[in-house]
Amino acid sequence: MRIVLLLSAWLLSLGAVAAPNDVASLDRSTWPEQLSNPTLFDVASRAEILMFARVLLDTDAMDEIALKQYLGLRTVNMAAIDTLRARLWQRLLSNYNFAQRSCDQDASFCYLVENMATLREEAGRFQLDDNSYYIKWAEPSRIFHTQYRDELLRKAALFPQTSSEIERFGDYERNGDDMNDRMFLLTFDSGANVVPDHTPWLTEYLRKSNMSGTFFVLGKDIQTRLADRSVNSLQTLYSGQCVGVQGWEFRSHSHWQDWQDSVRRSVELVKGKLPENYVPLFRPPQGQRRGDAQSFFRNQGLQVALWDIDPQDSNSRLKPEQSAQRALTLMLLWRHGVINFNAKQDAVKTAMPWLITQTAQSGIGWEDCQDAFR
Repeated sequence: MRIVLLLSAWLLSLGAVAAPNDVASLDRSTWPEQLSNPTLFDVASRAEILMFARVLLDTDAMDEIALKQYLGLRTVNMAAIDTLRARLWQRLLSNYNFAQRSCDQDASFCYLVENMATLREEAGRFQLDDNSYYIKWAEPSRIFHTQYRDELLRKAALFPQTSSEIERFGDYERNGDDMNDRMFLLTFDSGANVVPDHTPWLTEYLRKSNMSGTFFVLGKDIQTRLADRSVNSLQTLYSGQCVGVQGWEFRSHSHWQDWQDSVRRSVELVKGKLPENYVPLFRPPQGQRRGDAQSFFRNQGLQVALWDIDPQDSNSRLKPEQSAQRALTLMLLWRHGVINFNAKQDAVKTAMPWLITQTAQSGIGWEDCQDAFR
């Protein structure tokens, strides 16, 4: 017990520079290289993977008592936390194996990682010398990954009482885990606020960039738009894009008595008015949904569309450029996945173009929205 408490105290001291509820963001200017080719993307990716592995390793020995104290929670779901940690380690190993394929072109952050044991060993001794070319990145990155690790642990600790994107309830729910290396999907939530709606700007930007995204709309918003605009204008707005539903209203679908009607009404409206754009996907607002809904979604021919890269562009504590830099860091860490922007936040007009520009020569790909979640 004494060892566990000492470890907990040590971890708390490590995180003293940032409160547990701080939102992780990393100033990418601390990284000295542009992602101007696929090899340099891999270098940055290996660095972020190793740093996250290092801070994840710090929590592996923490038991239920230590985690309660560290996370500031009265109860924690240890089964969900253990499942999360195991999944994170597997993803890190897989991603590092992909990232080290270019080690013959640039050996920075390349170590002999052959299995989980050697990954843990390298993570345990991962540290940069003071004269390292990357030293200005090291401490900001450690802080970022500590904060991000704590975000994930806290969500797992509260799952499923507070449902979120941290875990799936079944194979009818999808996130970016199954996507190929270097492939990413842009998605856009409707958000909680009514105005402004940047959908017209976003869809035009994507079309000009020869890209597509999946827009998860509220049935109420579509109904309001159709009250003073034609169906043709709605179809023009979403031309070349995909449209899923987020329910009739932006509210939790985990304890709402009429959640099934919310989903059905939205699907009926969107499918009827946007048949060329509609995709059978439901994005739960804030990731909150019921764990016993599999039969309902299967009967409706729907999949639940989650995400694994959240720019937090709805969070008032982050500036738009911080949201973009957070998203890029997570892209380097996870190497593929579903990015979750908010179409009704001003930040998206800065964050998304910055992200696309920064990765334009990095060798990544943007998934066509019609091909995703199939």
